[in-house]
Amino acid sequence: MQFRFSDQTITINMPDQAAVLAEITARLRAGRGFSLATINLDHLVKLRRSAAYRQVYAAQSLIVADGNPIVWLSKLAGKPVSLVPGSDLLLPLLRCAAAEAMPVAFFGSSPQVLGLAAKRLQHQVPGLNIVWTAAPPMGFDPTSPEAHRAVQQMQAAGARLCIISLTAPRQEAFAAFGHDLAPEIGFCGFGAGLDFVAGQQIRAPKWVRAIAMEWLWRALSAPRRLLPRYASCAAILPGQALDALRQRRQ
Repeated sequence: MQFRFSDQTITINMPDQAAVLAEITARLRAGRGFSLATINLDHLVKLRRSAAYRQVYAAQSLIVADGNPIVWLSKLAGKPVSLVPGSDLLLPLLRCAAAEAMPVAFFGSSPQVLGLAAKRLQHQVPGLNIVWTAAPPMGFDPTSPEAHRAVQQMQAAGARLCIISLTAPRQEAFAAFGHDLAPEIGFCGFGAGLDFVAGQQIRAPKWVRAIAMEWLWRALSAPRRLLPRYASCAAILPGQALDALRQRRQ
């Protein structure tokens, strides 16, 4: 599945969770890192508005579908992919890291969230080795000297996998920046994944996710912040559906 812009084409190159876990495991064993992005409609809105974000997204090594509308568009295009939310990928990915004895870093959110998430995840994933955590200040620039120092510190700690818990577009920018500086580390932008683990945010129940209504659950939890975002997402759907149909004909 591709999303085409005037200056870039963004391709979902990992069709499902099994494929992305196999690719990540192979890369870690070979001493190669990556940057992983989880594309959703909000990202598409930002991609349409920002050439800089399109360049950052085009630099990602691995891209999966995070959101049912992306999955529906892929089916409409005749290039179906499966839903792979970052929150669902977190535990299987950390189990892979533990099985391969790959040290892990956490970056983003807050010190309290990182500490609690680390404690809970080490209990859930035997052998998980978290060697470095850090929470950047408000207004963090993902390509600044401070970001450079963060990458150097996780390198010095021996990290091979970094879970990023920032908002878009900063997490994708930091993943691309970090991968350039430390090509042996895998950088994964999982948004609120660690906040869910720590209980800082509450994810929709499984039955709500099963009927593809997680977006409504989230919108009702913070309507002033999220309803305008979802309105922007809904506004681009007709154009994206037309482009998906063009891909199907091609």
